[in-house]
Parts: sequence; C-alpha cells; structure tokens
Amino acid sequence: MANDVPLTPVEISVFIEGGRYVFRIDDARPIYSYDKDGRDQSKCDTACAVTWQPVMAPSTATTVGDWKAIERADRSRQWAYKGKPVYSYVRDQPGQITGDGVDGLWHVVHP
Repeated sequence: MANDVPLTPVEISVFIEGGRYVFRIDDARPIYSYDKDGRDQSKCDTACAVTWQPVMAPSTATTVGDWKAIERADRSRQWAYKGKPVYSYVRDQPGQITGDGVDGLWHVVHP
C-alpha cells in the first residue's frame, strides 16, 4: 500500500485508517464530497458553507494528481478531487469522521 500513496496538495494529508487511505486537512479533520455538486462546481454556499467548509486552495494552486483548484461563485478557489469539490465538517474533531452519510448527501473522500 505504501508504494501507491496518492498525490495531494500541501493542504491535504493522507492517512491509513482501517486499511484504507483517508484524506484529511491540516487539523486532521477528514474531507467530504457533496452529492448535489456538479463536476468542478460547488452547490454548497452561504449557510451550507458555514457547516460544510470548502477546503480552500491558494491562488497559486496547480493541478496535483487527481486534485485541481476550482473557482467558487464568490471567485475564491476550492480544491476538487476527481472533479468533486471537497469540504470539511465543522462538527468533526481532529481524527473523527462524523459527517459521513449526513442527509444521505455527504461522503468521506477516499482515493
């Protein structure tokens, strides 16, 4: 497994948990995708983005493996994995995964 560690932007880390890779942001919270998002397009804004915080990409971000920066409606940049924008969940604590399956629309991102 160690030889096939997926490439990630510097803002995203890879952990092995339960025999699978899990992507996490710097504070060790996992990242999620949202079923209502389109390819390279976030549908989670305003109130949604308060609870499900976009994983922001710097203005200098370039494509890294399956990761690329997309532009949000407010012109900020967000990371997307395989075309799906990614988010953190404010109710997670470092090391937890509590948002997986919320409303049947949110899912932990795995390679």
